[in-house]
Amino acid sequence: MTVIGVVGAGVMGVGVAQNLAQTGHDVVLVDTNEEILAAARATIWRNARMSRLMGGPALDPDDVLSRITTAVGAEAVAKADVVIENVTENWDVKRSVYETMDAVCGPDTIFIVNTSAIPITKVAAVTGRPDKVVGVHFMNPVPAKPACELIPGFHTTAETVERTRDLLTAMGKKAIDVKDACGFVSNRVLMLTVNEAAFLVHEGVATAESVDEVFRSCFGHPMGPLETADLIGVDTILYSVEVLYEHYADSKYRPCPLLKQMTDAGLHGRKSGRGFYTYAN
Repeated sequence: MTVIGVVGAGVMGVGVAQNLAQTGHDVVLVDTNEEILAAARATIWRNARMSRLMGGPALDPDDVLSRITTAVGAEAVAKADVVIENVTENWDVKRSVYETMDAVCGPDTIFIVNTSAIPITKVAAVTGRPDKVVGVHFMNPVPAKPACELIPGFHTTAETVERTRDLLTAMGKKAIDVKDACGFVSNRVLMLTVNEAAFLVHEGVATAESVDEVFRSCFGHPMGPLETADLIGVDTILYSVEVLYEHYADSKYRPCPLLKQMTDAGLHGRKSGRGFYTYAN
């Protein structure tokens, strides 16, 4: 029986764990403490219960949760056949997680890097299995999105790519092949858009509501860039832009000061109850 480890029980990790469980996979979901894991289980149960109302399949939330085991510490994925990592876009944190996983997991375990911008080859280099490290950039909310980017690193083998593609197909995802470059395709474009939209608010050119209304009404987008920032997480947006800025050394990726201030103030979007907009509990 294939066991999938999911490291990180934040917004993305919760979505990945739910998507795996509702498609029949056994999951070990891990994070740093029991409080985070309890909140993750409650979120998965609620999201599964609401799935049909939100346009997804009808799900039994208890059945979905029955396939998910939770545990504290990355060591808990030692017996997993595949591990999907979803921790924050902070290189020091990611590096530590991969060093731990590499030490405890079997030599055939595949590591899937779910990252917004960090190059896959950089992650693979801190492991002893660079041939079994591959990137998958899932979109949020994971269970509702039909596609994702599939990114092999420099040393990733064709076998690793195909095993990962098979898993994504089983999850109901279309894998779009993308080469390993910081930000890949989606976030090379999206993060610039969100960052510039934040600059418009920062400079007083328009309110967040007006910026998003232009994108919805003029371009037909279902969500504006700042609504999207709140959904992804304002802090995640900032970290991703910072990674792009550091990697490319290009001023076009200079992070908007407003994103920094909001992150420091805890205004992280939907997950904190307030970002560019305020959300009910």
